[in-house]
Amino acid sequence: MIGERYAAALPANAWNWVAVWRRNYLAWKKVALASLIGNLADPMISLFGLGFGLGIMVGRIEGTSYIAFLTAGMVAASAMTSSTFETIYATFGRMQRTWEGILYTQLTLGDIVLGELAWAATKAFMAGTGIMIVATVLGYVAWPSALYALPVLALTGLAFASLAMVVTALAPSYDYVVFYQTLVITPMLFLTGAVFPVSRMPGAFQQVGNFLPLAHSIELIRPAILGRPAASIGLHIGALCIYTVVPFFLSSVLLRRRLMP
Repeated sequence: MIGERYAAALPANAWNWVAVWRRNYLAWKKVALASLIGNLADPMISLFGLGFGLGIMVGRIEGTSYIAFLTAGMVAASAMTSSTFETIYATFGRMQRTWEGILYTQLTLGDIVLGELAWAATKAFMAGTGIMIVATVLGYVAWPSALYALPVLALTGLAFASLAMVVTALAPSYDYVVFYQTLVITPMLFLTGAVFPVSRMPGAFQQVGNFLPLAHSIELIRPAILGRPAASIGLHIGALCIYTVVPFFLSSVLLRRRLMP
């Protein structure tokens, strides 16, 4: 009986989510330019501000220029922030009205959640790729090894969208999602090696940072962008998959309880 009760929280099949993804894409097309600029602005400001400003004082890090080191961090961070903000703001808004209409169709709540995650991952992919293109023009990205970073961007987007969906399921209003942005997303930038090497932090902070999803993303993206071999690839991919799958099922159950009591 419990299984039947929560059947609506799971995807009905392997392709229904495409309808939700397409709906979000068609709505996004109307504001595509503004959306792209908004997603690229913050990481680009950090890249140029810190890279050219702080980079003059820092010099070389781990055998490369600071701005090249920072580029990989900003690529991963842009995927993280883009998918997170899409989920905790845009998806939260659609949950109030749009989802209600969709649930009158053959789609289940699980189909909707999966489609929302896929769309957030798409936006993460576009944001990260945009940063890579700009950095390539400036000569800070190694090709063709950087192509290996592309699927990681999509997986990073899925992981952070899945985590953010749990927040969306629990937050009573927009005011509460700010806490997640301030207390989780922002500190993660400084604990995972996006801005400076993790090895220069105190041991306790290093241990915390190594468990965070952004750290696994950076460990895959940075070697690809700098043209270096990556270590423990299976471990990092597996960790990102866990951060994707477990929160997905958790958020589906929480949303089932919230929207379909």
